[in-house]
Amino acid sequence: MGDLELLLPGEADVLVRRLRSFQLREMGSEGWNQQHENLEKLNMQAILDATVSQGEPIQELLVTHGKIPTLVEELIAVEMWKQKVFPVLCRLEDFKPQNTFPIYMVVHHEASIINLLETVFFHKELQKQAELMEFEIALKALSVLRYITDCVDSLSLSTLSRMLSTHNLPCLLVELLEHSPWSRREGGKLQQFEGGHWQTVAPSEQQKLSKLDGQVWIALYNLLLSPEARARYCLTSFAKGQLLKLRAFLTDTLLDQLPNLADLQGFLAHLALAETQPPKKDLVLEQIPEIWERLEQENRGKWQAIAKHQLRHVFSPSEQDLRLQARRWAETYRLDVLEAVAPERPRCAHCNAEASKRCSRCQNEWYCCRDCQVKHWEKHGKACVLAAPGDRVK
Repeated sequence: MGDLELLLPGEADVLVRRLRSFQLREMGSEGWNQQHENLEKLNMQAILDATVSQGEPIQELLVTHGKIPTLVEELIAVEMWKQKVFPVLCRLEDFKPQNTFPIYMVVHHEASIINLLETVFFHKELQKQAELMEFEIALKALSVLRYITDCVDSLSLSTLSRMLSTHNLPCLLVELLEHSPWSRREGGKLQQFEGGHWQTVAPSEQQKLSKLDGQVWIALYNLLLSPEARARYCLTSFAKGQLLKLRAFLTDTLLDQLPNLADLQGFLAHLALAETQPPKKDLVLEQIPEIWERLEQENRGKWQAIAKHQLRHVFSPSEQDLRLQARRWAETYRLDVLEAVAPERPRCAHCNAEASKRCSRCQNEWYCCRDCQVKHWEKHGKACVLAAPGDRVK
């Protein structure tokens, strides 16, 4: 990890191992708050690692210990709490919290998890690597798609509807043939992406059908000539126009390599004379979100009981509990770490230039030079006295 460390490698490993899912009634509890603090520390450390190009140790720990599903479940649980429990909590007659900070932390929890997931998977240093990986995955997905279309007549109605209506795969495959992202011209030479890297194609091999082009043609053949798929596919005027573009690609050279495409050529000749269809909407039943459904079943009819439990045991802390929690948050949100992960550099309170010096008394205001600090003291003085740790009333 970087020079500025919030967590040592061993500490990060322990915190990731301890991540777990909480029941809705436990949200805001002491154990839940501890995990929220740990998530914030992991979040800030992940940002620090990304900033100084230290790889992705937090990501590796989350994947190694299988904690990504745990974070996803926590996201869904917070959303359910906000929709099902929080409104009930606010309607309770004795809901008169002296301090709303504990409730705010539950609401803020969702943003903390989202930010952690975004940071560990999408920071800038991984962008190029992620793009190449995404490209390779997309090409492999294309091959998988072709094998799925081999069984198109036995696919479920839900799957077939997504392929033909939701995503309109026939038209997408036409776009792929038109743009051929696995082929390019480099220095006047034709290159094709195979085996994980770009390879130059010899002039004598350029008329030969590439593996990926072949996969697309076979997938189109399966989708357009399968009786089950043809019965489900709505040939709108847009779809007709897209599919008829294929006729320009069906050359004698291509037909020699894939003779079965002669049937596709006949289909396109018939399509050119056929009437188009208006868009249609079918009623399709699909799978329900598993985690949301499970949580809802576990807690259905208990929303008020959960709200009352949290009101008594979670959201009515004593003054001493609040002080202890505030101290722990102060330790978590260290100023030097927050400055390192901040998206923008601080600005001078007087002239708005980039600042590097902070008021030594209250630690709140920033200045670019001593002169600006002196000029700003007339405005800042009273607030500084109130905010300074040593001058607060105990």
